Amino acid sequence: VLRSAFHIAGADDWTQRWQISDWKKESGEQGEWLHTSGKWYKDEADKGIQTSPDARFHNAYAEITSFSSEGKDLVLQFQVKHEQKLDCGGGYVKLVPGSSADQMPHFSGETPYSIMFGPDMCGGTKRVHVIFTYKGENLLIKKTIQPETDQLSHVYTLIVKPDNTYQVLIDGEEKQAGSLYDDWDFLKPKEIKDPDATKPEDWDERAKIADPEDVKPDGWDDIPEQIADPDAKKPEDWDDEDDGEWEAPMIPNPEFKGEWKPKMIDNPDYKGIWTAPMIPNPDFEDDPLIYKQEDLKYVAFELWQVKSGTIFDNILVTDDVEYATKFRDETWGSMYEAEKTMFDELQASKKAAEDAEKAELEDEDDDEDDEYEEEDEEDEYDEDEGAHEEL
Repeated sequence: VLRSAFHIAGADDWTQRWQISDWKKESGEQGEWLHTSGKWYKDEADKGIQTSPDARFHNAYAEITSFSSEGKDLVLQFQVKHEQKLDCGGGYVKLVPGSSADQMPHFSGETPYSIMFGPDMCGGTKRVHVIFTYKGENLLIKKTIQPETDQLSHVYTLIVKPDNTYQVLIDGEEKQAGSLYDDWDFLKPKEIKDPDATKPEDWDERAKIADPEDVKPDGWDDIPEQIADPDAKKPEDWDDEDDGEWEAPMIPNPEFKGEWKPKMIDNPDYKGIWTAPMIPNPDFEDDPLIYKQEDLKYVAFELWQVKSGTIFDNILVTDDVEYATKFRDETWGSMYEAEKTMFDELQASKKAAEDAEKAELEDEDDDEDDEYEEEDEEDEYDEDEGAHEEL
C-alpha cells in the first residue's frame, strides 16, 4: 500500500524533503517558501509552506516512492489556504514521472508531468484543474469545477479508479465525478464523417418554397408607394406667380403593399440539411488502461502568483481511498473549525477598529465644521459692527 504523506507541521527541516529548482533564480523572478502556520490557525506549531513574495514564480518538489497505479486506485490529496485571498495565480500540485528526473534540478512549467490538479484563479476565471498527460499531450477536463475562494484551509482530493472513472472532492464533498472517456479527450472518436462522401445533386435542403399556384392580384403594381396628402391645404399667402403652382406634399400610401411575393409553403421534396454519413474511424485505438499512471516519482509545485501568501500542507499520494479519508479527517478535519473561529474573530476585530477610526474621523470633521461656523458668525458680527460705525 502506497502512503506518501507530507505533513509539514512543525518540522523545521522540511527542506530536507523538498528541493527548490533553479528555474527562475538567475532572472530574479524566483520566489521563496516560508515555513509558517499563517495568521489564523488552530495550533501555531502546525505549519505549512507559504508562497512569498508577490509577483514571483514558486517551485518545489519532493521525491515519493516510485509508484504505478495499474490495477489500483490513485489518490492525490492536499490542503491549501489562500490566506491572501488569491486574485490571480495557481494553487495546484503536480505529480511528475521518474522519466523527468534529469530535469528536476531545473523543474519548470516545461517539465513533463503526469497529473496537474488543484485550483487556479485569475479575475473572473476560477476553476479546479484536472489535467492528465497522455501520449505526450496535456488533456484538460471538459467540465468546470469551481474552487473555494475564501481565506480558509480546504482539502482537494482527486481519485482515479481502475475502472476508468474519477472523483473530485473538496473538503470531502464530491464536486465532480464521471468517466475518464467522457470528460477528457483521451481517445480519438470511434466514428468520423466520411471524408469522401458528397451531397447528391438532387438533395433539396430548402424547407420552404414559393407556392407555384399563387398568383399576383390584378392591379398590384398599379398602387403607388406615395400619394399626395389629401388633407393638405395651400397656404393662404401662396402666390402661384411667385411661388409656382402649389402641390400637396407626398405621404406614404396606406394602400401600398410593397413588392409582391408568392406565399411560402412546405417543400414536399425537402430532405433536411445534408451531412456526411458516419464511418468507423481508422485512427481509433481503444485503451482500457487510460487511468494508469506509470512511474510516479515526484510531488511538485510550479506556480505563478500576483499576490503571494498561499499555504500548502498535508499532501498525500496513496492507493488507499479509506486512508486518504482518515488522513483528511485527522489533519484538516481536526483544525478547520478552530481556524475559522480565529479568522472570524480577527475579521470582527479588524472591522471594529475600522469602524472606530471612521467614527473618530467623522467626529473630527464635525468639530472642524463647528469651528468654521463659529468663525463665519464672528466675521458677520465684525462686518455689522463696522457698518454701524460708518452710520
